[in-house]
Amino acid sequence: MAALVLVALVAAVAVAWVMLHNGLVTRRNAFRNAFGQIDVQLQRRYDLIPNLVEATRAYLAHERGTLEAVVAARNQAVVAARAAAAHPGDGASMERLAQAEGALAGPLSRLLAVAEAYPDLKASESVGRLVEELTSTENRVAFARQAYNDAVMDYNNARETFPGTVVAGGFPEARPLELSSPQAREPVRVAL
Repeated sequence: MAALVLVALVAAVAVAWVMLHNGLVTRRNAFRNAFGQIDVQLQRRYDLIPNLVEATRAYLAHERGTLEAVVAARNQAVVAARAAAAHPGDGASMERLAQAEGALAGPLSRLLAVAEAYPDLKASESVGRLVEELTSTENRVAFARQAYNDAVMDYNNARETFPGTVVAGGFPEARPLELSSPQAREPVRVAL
């Protein structure tokens, strides 16, 4: 009888261990998937920016520095986003992405502010469409970032609270995507 109770107890502990482990795997996969949604929206934005630069280049020839700054910041953000996509939740990757996004927000806002001063650009259908798509994408990025940060919080809570702490040895802490600069916290102004 005692042996049967011991076997039942060992089986219960094993089942609980497996359930905790599977719960952490599920939560880890959820935050990785949520980051994938950020990645999709960022890539959409990165694809729109060169089109916007090209559409405004003829009108803003004397604003070459602004156009070059947007392109350079966009390229740095693409590299940071690729690194973050390879390691979602990694603290260093998330920090580099946040910094790159902050560095992109300033020049992109300047480009749009300069573009507002040109009536021909305001009247341009292609520029208007690009600005509308950029606005929509900015909103999608914000929603995807919030979903990712929520999934990271859920994962970290599960691994840091008992009984998850017992199983969490192979599950490193995930970092949310926090925007580091005040410019990055402000949405890119895209009204023309």
